[in-house]
Amino acid sequence: MNKTIRRASVFALLLVFALLLRATWVQFYEGRALADDTKNRRNAIETYAEPLGNIIVGGKAITGSAVTTGGDLRYKRTYTDGELYAAVTGYASQSYAPTQLEGIYADLLNGTDTRLKTALDTVTDKRADPGNVITTIDPDVQKAAYDALGDKKGAAVAVDPTTGQILAVVSTPSYDPSTLTDANTAGTAWKKLNADSDKPLTNRALRQPLAPGSTFKLVVAAAALEDGLYASVDEKTESEDPYTLPGTRTVLKNENTSAPCENATIRVALQYSCNNVFAHMAVQLGQDKLRATAEKFGFNDDSQDVPVRAYPSVYPSGMDESSTALTGIGQFDVTATPLQMAMVSAALANGGKLVSPHMVSQITDGGGDVLEDYDDEASTTQIVSSSTAEQLQSAMQTVVEKGTGTNALIDGVTVGGKTGTAQNGENNSKAPYAWFTSYGKSDSSGKQVAVAVVVEQSDAARSEVSGNGLAAPVAKAMMQAALRS
Repeated sequence: MNKTIRRASVFALLLVFALLLRATWVQFYEGRALADDTKNRRNAIETYAEPLGNIIVGGKAITGSAVTTGGDLRYKRTYTDGELYAAVTGYASQSYAPTQLEGIYADLLNGTDTRLKTALDTVTDKRADPGNVITTIDPDVQKAAYDALGDKKGAAVAVDPTTGQILAVVSTPSYDPSTLTDANTAGTAWKKLNADSDKPLTNRALRQPLAPGSTFKLVVAAAALEDGLYASVDEKTESEDPYTLPGTRTVLKNENTSAPCENATIRVALQYSCNNVFAHMAVQLGQDKLRATAEKFGFNDDSQDVPVRAYPSVYPSGMDESSTALTGIGQFDVTATPLQMAMVSAALANGGKLVSPHMVSQITDGGGDVLEDYDDEASTTQIVSSSTAEQLQSAMQTVVEKGTGTNALIDGVTVGGKTGTAQNGENNSKAPYAWFTSYGKSDSSGKQVAVAVVVEQSDAARSEVSGNGLAAPVAKAMMQAALRS
């Protein structure tokens, strides 16, 4: 064989080898990436070839599947009371990536979760029957929160302090997930929802931290008692009124100028929401001690899964004393979600123990067999001592019985709470946020619930915006629904 032919043969063999190598690379290495690519139409066709599994609330499915007409996607997702449960379910769309529980449990709900496969399914490579997600949501508490918020922009969360089960997650204004499920109509709905200045797609209950205002005073009080700065909620504090922020000429005033806030006890300071007491207390403790207590309650946790990933609530660092003072009243750069403030009340109501909050009780296969039980997996952490918790429970009861939270009073229920009105915008130029966090315990059954509510915006005049006026009635409705025999 002459040299030219031999060289051509070797070159041809190298080309064949390169082709085989590339084919192998694509098939075995890039194959999964190509299969998982969101632009791969076959994924959507496979997902919607059969009905999806369901999300369950109160023993009933709040989701379903319906046969489509035309196109290559046989089924689409449907929702019962979609706006009521949107902050729980999220959406499963033929056009957009799923969110909330629909996204977290997408593999379970579409039957591709490997835990669903039987031995025969593995051999035949048959798609398994889809599983179901059983939530901890109480439909009565959910509806009570949604109806009470009404046309206000805000959010609410309810938690069982003893189990960590989340009983309600509501965000308003809401949206109907059904508008996003069909590929033929989803685009128009998507544009409209994203153009809405009220941001209905935002889960305000879990994923929009705001300044918590005076509700954060509970954390400051807990830190002071735990540190031994004050031995009791009925010991007088060192608190001049009015209080000048350290290193400045800025005088921090109290909303109620006639309130007995000078050297007030923690109980009285919570009752009248005395800014001077808690601002000075924050400086006395120092930012490091205060941050440590806040973090025990869940602040600065960037991996808080319920199982939806909640945005972290923040207690800042690197502050001077004047800024530290402002954090004592839940301002400066302190932020919190309603979930976080519900966790604060839940821990105090439960003797200082925080049970990890979760809104999924179990996931099951198509036959109802439990694949994972999240109630059994809930962890319990001692956040503050039982003595501190009991004292703050008592002080919170004073707030509701004869302080700033009287709109949360319920016959036959021991209620403790804390109001908050947080500044919003530069120089408080926008409507303040109205907060209320509380716990309720039935006098007859001993059953408990902890809630947190924030109202960002309402039709109320600015002078009428308060935690007691706007948020406490929502919390009351939720507690009544949760504790109803």
